[in-house]
Amino acid sequence: MPPPPDPVAEPRRRTVPPAWLTRLWPWAAEVDRRTLRADLAAAPLAALLVLPQGIAFATLAGLPAAWGLYAAVVPGLVAALAGSSRHLLTGPTNVLAVALAASLAPLAVAGSPDYLALALGVTLLVGLVQVGVALLRLGTLAHFISPAVLLGFSTGAAVLIAWQALRSLLGLPAGWPWVEASRAAAFAPPAADLLVAAATVVAAVALRRVPATARAGLPLLLGLAVGLLLAWALRTLGPDWATPVVGALPAAWPPFAVPPLALADVPRLAGIALALTLIALGQTMAIAKTLAERSDHLLDSNRECLGQGLANIAGAFFSSFVVCGSFNRSMPHQEAGARTPLAGVAAALALVLLVALAAPLLAWIPMPAVQGVLLLVAASLIEPARWRELRRLDPREAGVAAGTLVAMLLLPIETAILAGVAASLLAYLYRSARPALRSMGFTEPPGSGRERSLVVRETGTPRCPQLEMLRMEGNVFFGAVPHVAAHLQALRDEPVPARHLLVMAKSMNFIDAAGAALWEDERRRRLLMGGGLYFHRPRPEVMAMWGAGGFVERLGAGHLFASKREAIAAIVPRLDSAICAGCRARIFEECAAQPGAAPARDG
Repeated sequence: MPPPPDPVAEPRRRTVPPAWLTRLWPWAAEVDRRTLRADLAAAPLAALLVLPQGIAFATLAGLPAAWGLYAAVVPGLVAALAGSSRHLLTGPTNVLAVALAASLAPLAVAGSPDYLALALGVTLLVGLVQVGVALLRLGTLAHFISPAVLLGFSTGAAVLIAWQALRSLLGLPAGWPWVEASRAAAFAPPAADLLVAAATVVAAVALRRVPATARAGLPLLLGLAVGLLLAWALRTLGPDWATPVVGALPAAWPPFAVPPLALADVPRLAGIALALTLIALGQTMAIAKTLAERSDHLLDSNRECLGQGLANIAGAFFSSFVVCGSFNRSMPHQEAGARTPLAGVAAALALVLLVALAAPLLAWIPMPAVQGVLLLVAASLIEPARWRELRRLDPREAGVAAGTLVAMLLLPIETAILAGVAASLLAYLYRSARPALRSMGFTEPPGSGRERSLVVRETGTPRCPQLEMLRMEGNVFFGAVPHVAAHLQALRDEPVPARHLLVMAKSMNFIDAAGAALWEDERRRRLLMGGGLYFHRPRPEVMAMWGAGGFVERLGAGHLFASKREAIAAIVPRLDSAICAGCRARIFEECAAQPGAAPARDG
């Protein structure tokens, strides 16, 4: 009898899936018993985490609490199977909840049948827009939503979330403006509500200091449990100590219904849907890229857009509001050992099972505890360290973030989002239209015996009166032409202008027709001055544009160089010898061979 095979030495046998299956789901080839066990083990945590968040976010959005749980079931299933990310969990999020509530508030009363119909209609429109983005291969456009806009939006959302939670907890009228908040004392909330909310907050904050619960992402869930127990204990004291509760959930599996979207509602919901699409895709792509980098997997942005779009379309038929990738659930989900998107499928099914088993208990969750959870969520969205870092690194982007924050508090939310994105793009275009042009010089004089480096020339540093060395940093397109032309004109207008110009162009990645015309004009002007225009290492893309227009032939092959040393060695002999004879700068080694070399001095 042969000896049994060595389980260590023998490689694991893996069933090879059909080719069509791996084309549809590339990760299918990695599925085996080990990955299935890991995925099933990670699912319960994801199901537990969505309980407090789903209920809180649905409440924040002005929708039934059950919708927050339903938003993690069918949309979570569809996004896991149709998307590209292996670890992203799709479901309700705080940012989209507050955006939806603020957008629909002027159109209908929160919680009313009209409001619910509009919420489903917006969800369907968002899904259709996202699918359209994917089919047109425009998924990369989501990356143009700058982190500054998302930071300003999330901070504004935090303020709105906190205000909504406090308003509900204190019993303030829904229509009160911000300045009326000081009159809250006139509407004294029940002591039981304050006690339950405070207990929920304190318990969750305390549990964050316990490493085991913090790593598992359970402080919010356990804080909600503390609020539930305190509310039950207070209820025994009498009806005056009773707190409002979430109420019974209709069913564990979300009911199917065609979203009641009328054609007449499409025009007034289109702007809201576009704004929510920008937020959803921007947040999803940011989270998905982070997860992909951590797990070393490639992310297909267009397929992820498709998955998110199909998830929102499906959610509109199953009592869900707008969903996107959830950072609060995805990171613990990945840390729990999830390997493939099947873990997301298992998490959605585990949530259905959990709701079916715990529905009677969930119905008794006190609303003040939910408001306490929302206050914690709002606090987690405010990131002072990121604001300080952004202001230190890029004041313009910090201004965009601050402007988005102010717009969130003063304007309709869809207007604020679109304004923030527009401001971010304008800031980018402004920077792109002002490429850096830096005059260069040497750190050491020739013959010093020390290493010479070419650096940005400081004021007062010796310079050659005949050859200007200019480093071009940026693209020369129609928007940047005025800035570049003004800088070149300033060089020509100097009291003693250098007739020859060497442009170090390896960082000039792109030019358009307007940029090509600019350099043609500069070539002619340099010739009229009795000098010349030269380029060091122009990019292939730039050379292709110049070649198509005949610029390379007019410039001459002797004006293009592969190295700075080669360029200087070729240009210096072309300089005016009479000027060289009286020059005292002598910054080039080649100056030693020019007339008047004897009186040369260092630096």
